[in-house]
Amino acid sequence: MPPPPLRLGSPRPRLRLVSLGLTLVLLAFVVRLLQVQAVDASAYAARAEQNRYVVHTLTAERGGITDRNGVALAISEDAYDITADPSMFSRQQLKIDDGPEQAAALLAPILGQDQATIVRKLRPENRNSRYTRLAARQTPQVWKQIKDLKTALTHKADTDHTTVNVLSGVFADPSSQRVYPNGDLAAGILGWVNADGQGGGGVEQALDKQLSGKDGKIRYAQSGGREVPTAGSTETPAEPGADVELTIDRDIQWAAQNAITEQVRKSKADRGYVIVQDTRTGQILAMANSPGFDPNDLSKADGDAMGNAALQDAYEPGSTAKVMSMAAVLERNVATPLTHVVVPNRLHRGDRLFQDDIDHPTWNLTLNGVLAKSSNIGTILATGELGRTQPEANRILHSYLRKFGIGSYTGLGFPGETRGILAPPQKWSTSQQYTIPFGQGFSINAMQAASVYSTIANGGVRVEPSLVRGTKGADGRFTPVPKAGRTRVVSEKTATALARMLESVVDDEQGTGVKARIPGYRVAGKTGTANRVDPATGRYRGYTSSFAGFAPADKPRVTVYCAIQNATSGSYFGGQICGPIYKQVMEFALKTLQIPPTGAKPANLPVDYKP
Repeated sequence: MPPPPLRLGSPRPRLRLVSLGLTLVLLAFVVRLLQVQAVDASAYAARAEQNRYVVHTLTAERGGITDRNGVALAISEDAYDITADPSMFSRQQLKIDDGPEQAAALLAPILGQDQATIVRKLRPENRNSRYTRLAARQTPQVWKQIKDLKTALTHKADTDHTTVNVLSGVFADPSSQRVYPNGDLAAGILGWVNADGQGGGGVEQALDKQLSGKDGKIRYAQSGGREVPTAGSTETPAEPGADVELTIDRDIQWAAQNAITEQVRKSKADRGYVIVQDTRTGQILAMANSPGFDPNDLSKADGDAMGNAALQDAYEPGSTAKVMSMAAVLERNVATPLTHVVVPNRLHRGDRLFQDDIDHPTWNLTLNGVLAKSSNIGTILATGELGRTQPEANRILHSYLRKFGIGSYTGLGFPGETRGILAPPQKWSTSQQYTIPFGQGFSINAMQAASVYSTIANGGVRVEPSLVRGTKGADGRFTPVPKAGRTRVVSEKTATALARMLESVVDDEQGTGVKARIPGYRVAGKTGTANRVDPATGRYRGYTSSFAGFAPADKPRVTVYCAIQNATSGSYFGGQICGPIYKQVMEFALKTLQIPPTGAKPANLPVDYKP
């Protein structure tokens, strides 16, 4: 019997199964396509944008600082911030495991940095962003070295496929570097710019917002570390900072700084300062400190010298403060410059026995003579007449000290400025109520001291000191600062009488300020030698030597104040070491400003009287 014929199975079930499988696969693709193109489209687009586009900051050019005549004191020169994209140093990008190490080995000697530090910045796993700054404000020469190295590696990689350009992720952002053309000149005023490009002291810090301007940014497409020129870019330009014009005169600043530096060296002193001020406007023409520092190289700067000691040091002024006591006495009509004052060798007050700087027999002086010979005892006796009781006299004297600006900030708004220490009169100790009249028992800064003498020179009106004349924006328009505040402290009559009395300090042979004489000019001034509180121990050690005055005495234009802290070689008397500084700086300032002598005869008030 023949075998039954073979019957082929129906292919339809298999086709259905295959069709079902293909349908499911296509359905999966469609679902995924819908998810990518519709549901997650924005997320993927953003990720693509992030990988393709790079955003760099465009650092605004910092404004310059000039003196009153437009001479540059601080400028910004072209520089570059060396940056990198850490993601471009990954194994996926470079196809090697030690990309950061190789790049750091090439960059470290150029940037002058430790290799391990650069490696940490370049490792992708240690970075949450695609931007890191390797070095700030490098010279164009540094960036050229890196750029040339990048180009050489690119060419080599194009011809030798085993070579990897490990610097493809290194870039440069245009920036600027702060330069001080005059070195340490006026460094205490100018301050410096820190590693982040921000003002770190002085005017640079006080006016940082105006000087800094506003940073911009640029966004462009990149591939393989190179900009894609056809992909377009967007840029928000940086707004440059404003230029700042100071009140100081570069040449007068140099003369003051040179004079005080030399005297501090000769006297082996801790430090010293000189201030030169326009008596009429309150503008500061010079503010010099010694020792100083060079803001171009802070690595060599002494931290104690990096501030502005003329504004930040608080110290007891000594006899230069007697002019305020005399102002109170004259203004209250307690005495006149010719009033007779009997000055004994010793004076017992409170719990102390007071004496003058030198032993002397009983002096028969005028009030003018008390100031000329700088008698502590005579000053105590004169101010004791301000009130019917000592507490009342204390209150009156305190009120005049406050009017002169003692115990208050000067108005400069300078970083770190001290307002000094002046206790309220009810808290004056038994000793203070007799030492404060001759300049001990309260503290000031050098600017406050100079302002006192400018007030007298300006007819009794205190003009708030100023360091800035104005700013100039990108449009070239100059904006002056608001006019300085003016306060009447004593009458013009009192101020004129004080000016004549201060002439006796310099002109009379019995005066303590003969070394401050300037041939042809009438000079008003006062010496000071005060016990000094050692900042380290809080106890008296050494002296503060000072001289303050103005010229011409009968038509004042310029005030000069000098102080030296803790002179340890030679004389420590203010008239001996600060009087010559006053003369040297004042002579230079008068010539620079072309201020002629008045030609008038000196006042020649009597110093003593015959009983």
